Amino acid sequence: MVPEQPIGSGLGRRLPALAVLFGLLALTALAGCGGDDEETVAHGDPIKLDVLVYNIEYSGDATTDAVIRDVDADVVGVLESYERLPEIAERTGYPYYNTSLQILSKFPILEASGGDGLYAMLEVEPGYVVPFFNVHLDYVDWGPRALAKGVPAEEVIDNENAVRTAALARPIAAMGELVNAGYPVFLTGDFNEPSSLDYTEEAVGTRKEITERVAWPVSSLLFDVGFRDTYREVNPDPVAVPGITQERSGERIDYVYAAGPSETLDSKLVGEPGGEDVDIEEAPWTSDHRAVLSTFDVTPAEMPTLVAVDARLATAGDEITVSWNDAEADGNEVAIVPEGADPADALETIDAAQPRGDAPLDTGGWEPGSYEAVLLGSDEEIARVSFYLRDPDAKLDFGTDKTVYEKGEPIRVSWTGGPANRWDWLGVYPADDSDPEKGSYLTWDYAEGHSAGTVPPRTVGEAVLGPNSQGNSWPLPPGDYVVHYLLADQYDSAGSAEFTVAGD
Repeated sequence: MVPEQPIGSGLGRRLPALAVLFGLLALTALAGCGGDDEETVAHGDPIKLDVLVYNIEYSGDATTDAVIRDVDADVVGVLESYERLPEIAERTGYPYYNTSLQILSKFPILEASGGDGLYAMLEVEPGYVVPFFNVHLDYVDWGPRALAKGVPAEEVIDNENAVRTAALARPIAAMGELVNAGYPVFLTGDFNEPSSLDYTEEAVGTRKEITERVAWPVSSLLFDVGFRDTYREVNPDPVAVPGITQERSGERIDYVYAAGPSETLDSKLVGEPGGEDVDIEEAPWTSDHRAVLSTFDVTPAEMPTLVAVDARLATAGDEITVSWNDAEADGNEVAIVPEGADPADALETIDAAQPRGDAPLDTGGWEPGSYEAVLLGSDEEIARVSFYLRDPDAKLDFGTDKTVYEKGEPIRVSWTGGPANRWDWLGVYPADDSDPEKGSYLTWDYAEGHSAGTVPPRTVGEAVLGPNSQGNSWPLPPGDYVVHYLLADQYDSAGSAEFTVAGD
């Protein structure tokens, strides 16, 4: 990740504490209102499912590919794969992948109508699905370090809510709806936050990082939604089995969570030979994270009425798989239209008369832009899902709203034609030291703020660099600067803009 900033260096786009509190209470109320009497989906027969979460570190390489291939899980939530995921899928033998969600799967991946690009429906059996989320929470303002420096736990939790919990607002809302409807839901990720189940009274003093009991808010909220921490289900004693997934931090921050109709059969740590609590040894081990493999008996849910694509973000010329499901199909078809257009003006139609089916959509020769697949019945629109085709030759159009700013005035940047990677970031450099590979950045922020690893990446966006951004250099002193759009947590610039901060 981008080099660490000291505690107190900025909270990013921090929300007021009361706003975060009320938002979390609302989400908890939504998630906690379910029960068996609210389930709306039918279920199939139980199946066995292996789920792996693995942060491969800065795109990984042949060694991390070998780990994924050896473990051979049914589904892998991959973190930091960036744009190398297609290559990883080919080298590890996975027939399905999704770069936006960073998922490898042995089952078809459906980005379905109503999902807003937040999760996949995995078709684990014909006509039966399992919703799957994979997230990566921001690492800035590391909570355990703040505690070690004497920051009160209440203040640390307030900051965790602003940086990490708030970034889960959209996924949590979607998870709550799915859990309440009776779906088996899985969540993998690098949360960059410990668990409440690790910072217990019994664990205080057993590690230098644990100085007091802490109810870490992300885990607490997920428990309220109905999720189970599957590693702690199998290894309930954090003193006997700490299960550290990142040795550098000394914390367990990588998780496989499950909710709904599933039973956890096993959960193992995958890592380096001889590592503490490592159950599955792989050599060489090159990532800075260990992986977690959990095994389940899962009762999948009957697929709802939907239209879906295998990837909502693709490149013009790619082949997209369009899928549909409607038990009451009567002469249905799928119309492909520009986003928001009338289905009567379809660019292409697909025969969807069968209740369940899929078809390839060749986008060769199509203009880049936003489109929708619309499932149509005999006399009504049933569902629609959007997808976006990137221009394969696009160059980032990136700029600031002004060329001259007063000292302390926020800098607004905007862009089109962006590469849409998770963890693209914006860095401000002095004009005379502006080579990102060599220079030292001053103020910075992720292109999508703290939500960069929880929401679908976009090709068009804007951000504000100011007092709530990262770094220790705000307000920028008078002088000339360059702001870069930098790719995937590294130092490759896709575009830049110059600006000046005027003198006093």
